[in-house]
Amino acid sequence: TYPGASSSFGMIQLSPDTRLDGWDGCGGYHYSDNEIYGFSHTHLSGTGVSDYGDILLMPTTGEILLINGSNGTEGYKSKFSHQNENARAGYYSVTLENYNIDVELTVSKRAGFHKYTFNTDKEAQLILDLEHRDKLTSSNIEVVSNNNIQGWRHSSNWAADQRLYFYIQLSEDISEVIYREDSLVAGFKLGKIKDPLLVKIGISAISIENAKENLETEIPHWDFNKILSETTKQWEKELSKIQIETTDETKKEIFYTALYHSLLNPNLFTDVNGDYLGTDLQTHNTSETQYTIFSLWDTYRATHPLFTLIQERKTLEFIQTFLRQYKDGGQLPVWELAANYTGCMIGYHSIPVIVDAYMKG
Repeated sequence: TYPGASSSFGMIQLSPDTRLDGWDGCGGYHYSDNEIYGFSHTHLSGTGVSDYGDILLMPTTGEILLINGSNGTEGYKSKFSHQNENARAGYYSVTLENYNIDVELTVSKRAGFHKYTFNTDKEAQLILDLEHRDKLTSSNIEVVSNNNIQGWRHSSNWAADQRLYFYIQLSEDISEVIYREDSLVAGFKLGKIKDPLLVKIGISAISIENAKENLETEIPHWDFNKILSETTKQWEKELSKIQIETTDETKKEIFYTALYHSLLNPNLFTDVNGDYLGTDLQTHNTSETQYTIFSLWDTYRATHPLFTLIQERKTLEFIQTFLRQYKDGGQLPVWELAANYTGCMIGYHSIPVIVDAYMKG
């Protein structure tokens, strides 16, 4: 699992990455680790196969380093401690010890919001790493103005053809850009800054234009606390649908943590204009809501029946998504990920999900 910020069933999962591969690193994070490579915007929760970890950002100071340092050489990664780490629904914070930078993260449904406080008089900079994690098939980084960056990252792993476009806005002007020779990693120098650096990013599976529209629609301002408050209220509404009565605080913690994890997936897959990537890997448009990540072999027994009790409208939206996935790609989902049929696991468990909801009216 990952400790970062997400809204319930949201498109974006903004979380720290402490592990680059391995079964224990499927969510990008492991509690036993003490180094952070950066903060990427898509993560899987609870899977046994690794994917996602797209568009890694890392604030740094000092010499610009364009490698992560995972091979033992000096890189942009940083030490961190759980004592200086805080995670709650819709919010994550940590101190990067190598740079004395306080990081805070929150999200809207389709966009991420970073807040970096530089507790130093050194010059601030931001690393953007598109090589991070799964196999890259196509990418681009383009600086479009003093404080706007756009591009894409297409990759192949569990999802054989995963597509992600991004649009980034910075609250400070970029003074210089340094690219690695392969152009997969870039460092943005920002000079000495007194106020916290704010970074906003929109993502889309369709286009840069859609990523920009997602961002400008959902976070049109620079008020970090406003977005945090809105996402916190949304989580409070969802989690309060079930109320348990006990004096045992540990049982409460376990229960609401499990409920929280249940509400992270499936993930929103429609842009604000109704565009979505179909299971034929073509662009489609709907007035309804499309989702992705249906690990139905894992979820048909308990998670989806839970949704029929506390997420009636979402249940209908999930099943309508199944039908569009059948119409677009010719198959109801088995284990669908980012519009890819992964062919993972046995059985055809979208059927009992549909039948269960139908039988409950």
